[in-house]
Amino acid sequence: MNKAYPDATQIAEVVRGQEVSAKSIVAAALARIACENQKLNCFTTVMAEQALAEADKIDRKIQQGNNPGVLAGVPFAAKNLFDISGITTLAGSKIYAENPPTTRDATVVARLKQAGAILVGATNMDEYAYGFVTENSHYGATHNPHNPTCVAGGSSGGSAAAVASGLVPISLGSDTNGSIRVPASFCGIFGFKPTYGRLSRAGAVLLAGSFDHIGPFGRSARDMATVFDVLQGADPADPVCTTRPPEACLPQLNRGIDDLRIAVAGDYFAKGAEPEALQAVTKVAEALSVKETVIIPEPHRARAAAFVITASEGANLHLKNLKIRPQDFDPATRDRFLAGALIPAHWYIQAQRFRQWYRDRVREIFQNVDIILAPTTPCVAPLIGQQKMVIAGEEMLVRPNLGLFTQPLSFIGLPIISVPIQRAGDLPLGVQIIAAPYNEALVLRVAAVLEAQGIVTAPVME
Repeated sequence: MNKAYPDATQIAEVVRGQEVSAKSIVAAALARIACENQKLNCFTTVMAEQALAEADKIDRKIQQGNNPGVLAGVPFAAKNLFDISGITTLAGSKIYAENPPTTRDATVVARLKQAGAILVGATNMDEYAYGFVTENSHYGATHNPHNPTCVAGGSSGGSAAAVASGLVPISLGSDTNGSIRVPASFCGIFGFKPTYGRLSRAGAVLLAGSFDHIGPFGRSARDMATVFDVLQGADPADPVCTTRPPEACLPQLNRGIDDLRIAVAGDYFAKGAEPEALQAVTKVAEALSVKETVIIPEPHRARAAAFVITASEGANLHLKNLKIRPQDFDPATRDRFLAGALIPAHWYIQAQRFRQWYRDRVREIFQNVDIILAPTTPCVAPLIGQQKMVIAGEEMLVRPNLGLFTQPLSFIGLPIISVPIQRAGDLPLGVQIIAAPYNEALVLRVAAVLEAQGIVTAPVME
């Protein structure tokens, strides 16, 4: 573990052991943010005074012999679509900036605080979470810590870049079509999207309610398991949140993978990408001694259906403002919402009908395998402002095509972690580890094995 940039687990251990105070940990994080944020533009709001006060409370709790929580003194950041008591929830928009500050935290923010973590600020994103690049016309672009001329990915780009640059060890994002996994891949860190409905979305601004997910970023498998365990649990404030009992993943993390049947996704997922993206999957498969390939049927139709549903549901949520103040939207968001508002109802219904068929076919595949491997992105991070790219010899637009491999999977709510493959002298890439619904423990176990082998790592970019 990097002593200069310990992971969240190690920070909590030294704080609970009173080797270092929570206040000094948080002060150091705030100093790094003050130094680096002008260059990277990760944060839209920094809550220095509140963070130091909360850290002080953690230190006093420890001094009094009370349990400070499993994440005692760990600084974290949250995408600015989560409600944070005392500040306005922007969701990357100019219009929402006119709203008053919220008076309570989103459920996942509150649960991290209850576990002793210290919120230091809210992070930049694509407007209303509708994008893969975090190039926001209102709040600027977030820069990739590996190469500041490149995008950080989106829509949770600020949260991913904040972790990759060592400003915070963990952060929160949301994922509708790939908005956790794409920036995790581009920034070279872990990004975890649990099963649809596994984590509460109460207090989060939604984009497409029928497949919006919440999840964490971090730099180690154990941090991902720890944060996920803290965030689990039913929430009456979110009708989608499952009432299934939580399944603690951290105690299972080091069980190994001898009992797991693992396969690589073939066909669609083995072409239509730059060679380095496919090589990343091969590297992971070889490390795990995976020989088998599975074919997921009709992923291109799943992606098309995801586009239709996202545009329809997103446009419906913002229809009033689209009618009366379209000039106040980010143009890249507005034009797709306007197109979504014009989608015929029978397209949306047919897309939802296909979704059920597709879910059943993929469920059949998981009767024979436990884990599927696939690329996270078809390429490394493109340049900020880049409009077109060439993938496998075909020129295409950047923005709609960075989710080629993530959209067909979040479409049916599967638990997936994107693990980071570092490439000497070049930009990192991610590989998706995918399981059947509610098998979060399995994907985390595979990630832990790869991390122990040194195949996946998430060093801080300085």
